[in-house]
Amino acid sequence: MTIRVIPRLDIKGPNLVKGIHLEGLRVLGKPEWFARRYYEQGADELLYMDVVASLYGRNSLLEIVTRTAKDIFIPLTVGGGLRSTDDIKAILRAGADKVALNTAAIREPELVRSASRQFGSSTIVVSIEAIRQPNGVYEAYTDNGRERTGIDAVEWASEAAKLGAGEILLTSVDREGTGSGFELELLHQVAAVTDVPVIVCGGAGRVEHALAAAAAGADALALASILHYQLLDELKLAQLAFHEEGNVEYLRGGRSFGKVQPTALSKLKAYLVDNGVCCRFPV
Repeated sequence: MTIRVIPRLDIKGPNLVKGIHLEGLRVLGKPEWFARRYYEQGADELLYMDVVASLYGRNSLLEIVTRTAKDIFIPLTVGGGLRSTDDIKAILRAGADKVALNTAAIREPELVRSASRQFGSSTIVVSIEAIRQPNGVYEAYTDNGRERTGIDAVEWASEAAKLGAGEILLTSVDREGTGSGFELELLHQVAAVTDVPVIVCGGAGRVEHALAAAAAGADALALASILHYQLLDELKLAQLAFHEEGNVEYLRGGRSFGKVQPTALSKLKAYLVDNGVCCRFPV
């Protein structure tokens, strides 16, 4: 099996942002710039998530997706605010290869079935944002990890696959942005109840965390902080305009990575290969 490495780019307005537990979003730069560098470094796919789409009831990534798809030739998954087959059709026409559904899929599970029939199951990714409860059960949340659903995340993963989802994007909100490692128990439980690929997301802070997730059965790794922070050193702030939206004090005042040990995508893949995990390298 070849494991895929997928940079995750969370988008707010025109900017790439990053938070902790999907909150406290800080501007990192222009998503197109990061996307291009990841493509050059050998990313297998890219994941674009509009992290404020649910607040406004729409996905605002059409222009960004159109620009990205013109010169980046790897699969592009887009999520956030997609609520109907018409929304899905529009984002696919803009250049996306797959869509990630969370809020709409939980509110209307039949959307997963109808979308997979219309566009193909390989096009439909069900995104699950999970938080571990005091009783040990993982609950699925919507609206970028803000709203409770009362739904068991593991049971929902199983149902989503039966409805026609081609992949599960599994994000631990507890671990997201912390650099403390993936929620491997959640990964184990979901992998045990579904036979579709599982993309694990949330918590990678070192290359060892990527190896642990691969060993635990992840089919793909969606990574953000560990890759984004490495590229920040290449940014030239004077040449980029960040005034449009967002908290830029994080960039202006110096950076603290906490538990995250940034690495280049190509180096992360080389580490996985050296430890017996197959990865695709650019020609």
